[in-house]
Amino acid sequence: VRLQAPGGGLVQPGGSLRLSCAASGFTFSSYWMYWVRQAPGKGREGVSCISAGERGTDYVESVKGRFTISRDNAKNTIYLQMNSLKPEDTAVYYCGTDLVAADCEDLWRPYSPDNDYWGQGTQVTVSS
Repeated sequence: VRLQAPGGGLVQPGGSLRLSCAASGFTFSSYWMYWVRQAPGKGREGVSCISAGERGTDYVESVKGRFTISRDNAKNTIYLQMNSLKPEDTAVYYCGTDLVAADCEDLWRPYSPDNDYWGQGTQVTVSS
């Protein structure tokens, strides 16, 4: 199982950024995928998830209306389009899956690379 999430970077407040996460080593279209983030000095926070076959999506309240998650099952890739970025969005973003469920789980569930499969993480910094 491999999840690769290049991208990220520095963007000014109000700007946009798109993260991508390419998956391999498993039947990508069968499982939900998520983005989780961790800001300096803070705990992990589930940001968004998307069900297998794009049956459903969910977002943490703080990003609703600004972030959009999508997936391309033909390319084994998920995306996170982030618009109207705020300094509080600054964090390391990880894509992940548990390779168990097809539908989005509760975004407030605990996240750990010990229990799930994660990409390497990509830094997003929102600053002027």
